[in-house]
Amino acid sequence: MTELELKYGCNPNQKPSRIFMENGADLPIEVLNGRPGYINFMDAFNGWQLVKELKAATGYPAATSFKHVSPAGAAIGLPLTETLAKIYWVDDLGELSPLACAYARARGADRMSSYGDFIALSDVCDASTARIIQREVSDGVIAPGYDDDALEILKSKRKGTYNIIKIDPNYVPAPIERKQVFGITFEQGRNELVINDELFADRPTKNKNIPESAKHDLAIALITLKYTQSNSVAYACGGQAIGIGAGQQSRIHCTRLAGQKADNWYLRQSPKVMGLQFVDDIRRADRDNTIDLYIGEDYMDVLAEGEWQKFFKVKPEVFTREEKRAWLDTMKGVSLGSDAFFPFGDNIERAHKSGVEFIAQPGGSIRDDNVIETCDKYNIAMAFTKIRLFHH
Repeated sequence: MTELELKYGCNPNQKPSRIFMENGADLPIEVLNGRPGYINFMDAFNGWQLVKELKAATGYPAATSFKHVSPAGAAIGLPLTETLAKIYWVDDLGELSPLACAYARARGADRMSSYGDFIALSDVCDASTARIIQREVSDGVIAPGYDDDALEILKSKRKGTYNIIKIDPNYVPAPIERKQVFGITFEQGRNELVINDELFADRPTKNKNIPESAKHDLAIALITLKYTQSNSVAYACGGQAIGIGAGQQSRIHCTRLAGQKADNWYLRQSPKVMGLQFVDDIRRADRDNTIDLYIGEDYMDVLAEGEWQKFFKVKPEVFTREEKRAWLDTMKGVSLGSDAFFPFGDNIERAHKSGVEFIAQPGGSIRDDNVIETCDKYNIAMAFTKIRLFHH
């Protein structure tokens, strides 16, 4: 198949719409179910590149949860702790495959943003992974293949209309890429940068210790940023991105946004949140929204008389600002990547509040000395990668 006609483009009024190969070659994908749209394919192709690179960089199966051409989460298939399995709502599924663990992590990092995601998987989708996908609100999935039982599970989703795309894992795109804006064609070489340990060799801070686990997390952060709308910053910990700030005009806003998401991820693991007793018939999305309100500044909305009974069997105690800060102060070992240099030390100050101990960023700011000094203030190990990772 050399081209595929789409229902419409980014919006229903943008017709006609199609995907095709300019050289007349066959498309490297096969639609196994559903009818993916323009934005679905944008998410699918960006997501596939991300997980393929994560797998190559770490050796682990990888998954990402994409929304509007930026990842909401990305992860590798490390086993889940009992706590993570519970906050990702997969503790009732028994033993999970490595690929299923990767998607549980990618989806669970920011469940609010992942609602209605497009999924990319580095490996053949197995039944363990399909069972997680089956019960989440999602637009579709792309993978290099599907086990028969996994495909059967996924085809039953959304009344049989769930979008399932198979991609040729051996497909290699042309080295030059083009796109049009306002009728004008832009052309550039593809970003074929390989992210590996060599990027972390230049460490200008007093603390130069970056252990292997942190190198994995920094690689996850940078590969995630490579496919995130810029400006962007990513926090990573334990084999997954835990906070992604995408498409902000200033670096500090990226750092704050991603840091708040990382904080929410960690607050979900606090005893106060783990001890919440939800009513039996609460929907998954309502449960996520309620937790988000409970750990945020709007917590009184869900504790008000006449409201809390909708969500909880027992009225929860107030999660005070002081209690939240005390819990966040136990957050350690977090890695941070940035797609461009930090212009001021205020980014490091904010990162420190979310347990960041390792940083990878291009460097090259006229205020590098201030950034290094702020890292040294908190004993943070920082690497200058000398590589910018803008994605537009």
